[in-house]
Amino acid sequence: MKRVILFFAVLFAALLAVVDPARAIERNFAGSAQLDYHFVPTNHEAKSFPKAFDGFTMELAGKLAVDFSERVSANLKVCYGCHGFEADMMYFDFRVADELNFRVGRFSPDFGAFNLRHDPANHRLSDKPLPYDMGRMLRLRQWNMSVLPSPFPDNGLEINGTKWLGSSLQMDYAVYAVSGFKADAQPKDIDFKLSRSPQSYYVDNNGRPTVGGRLAFTLKLGDASDATLGGSAMGGTYDPENHESYYILGTDLTIRLDKTTFRTEYLTRRTTFDITDRNSFKYVIGSTRGDFFEKHGAYAEVEQSLTPDLDVLGRIDGMYRVGNVEAQSELGRRASVFRYTVGMAYALERGLRMKLSTELWEWSFRDADSGRKLDVSMHAALAGSF
Repeated sequence: MKRVILFFAVLFAALLAVVDPARAIERNFAGSAQLDYHFVPTNHEAKSFPKAFDGFTMELAGKLAVDFSERVSANLKVCYGCHGFEADMMYFDFRVADELNFRVGRFSPDFGAFNLRHDPANHRLSDKPLPYDMGRMLRLRQWNMSVLPSPFPDNGLEINGTKWLGSSLQMDYAVYAVSGFKADAQPKDIDFKLSRSPQSYYVDNNGRPTVGGRLAFTLKLGDASDATLGGSAMGGTYDPENHESYYILGTDLTIRLDKTTFRTEYLTRRTTFDITDRNSFKYVIGSTRGDFFEKHGAYAEVEQSLTPDLDVLGRIDGMYRVGNVEAQSELGRRASVFRYTVGMAYALERGLRMKLSTELWEWSFRDADSGRKLDVSMHAALAGSF
């Protein structure tokens, strides 16, 4: 631990050394907060919690950005949500040029398009798309959450940059090495709670980094119109013995045409698991290809601005899981969920929005308590930013 502290102390001193002492340090503080009420009438008699976060939930974040010079900056962000208090960001950027930037510390690796707007003040619905959901998904314990819960802060190094290819085409790239997701010995899946736990000092559990990257191209179509196509990937091991691995792939497309925005993403995660105790599984372990499962997720949404204060949005999203499960799981070898959402966001005042939405859930299996394959949920939220 002392060596880690010494490393960051030396790094901080080196960064300060390149700062022009004659230049004034610029600081900027920003934040966001959302209070959401989640009502699940179809599951009320079965008490949605712990199957879902039913009732009031709060998300808030505060971010401090400091520009030491034209090349060196630092960001610190603390957030609070269903996971408690979290150090979401704590990193330095050293920008050599627009095409080459070094990021060191704790940050969310560059994966997918939604992660750039995961703060509740940056998207118009109360909850995140299912592939990135972190807590508002119904039956979340059965599914062990989503494909890649967002945000996913981690410790490591990222190299990123932007390059213009002509006057209308922009290329963005990022490559990184981070600690990666975690689990205990002989795991059946990633333990997202352990991956975020500060009790372990955010230290890697196996000493081998997860590596990944993203490449995206943005085509300028007009003064208020553009299209972005991106691809992302990451992979590594997640157990202390480095026996079990995960690989995540994603692709995304965003088209903005004046006041209309269309977004779609697809994610897939292949995760191996320990099969030492074969009796702990619901199905017989195959002699080949029996030690992993795949979880797929996708969403498509259309956001339309009707007035400067009113936006309406429609979204279709879902997940599909294939592979063995633990004996007590309610999931089958193949399981799916689809969700259909309509919602609106209205600006009450500058920096304050009211969000309303209704969701219809369609499951491939019946709930053990209610016996339903359909659920309805509703959100009412206030989201503010400053």
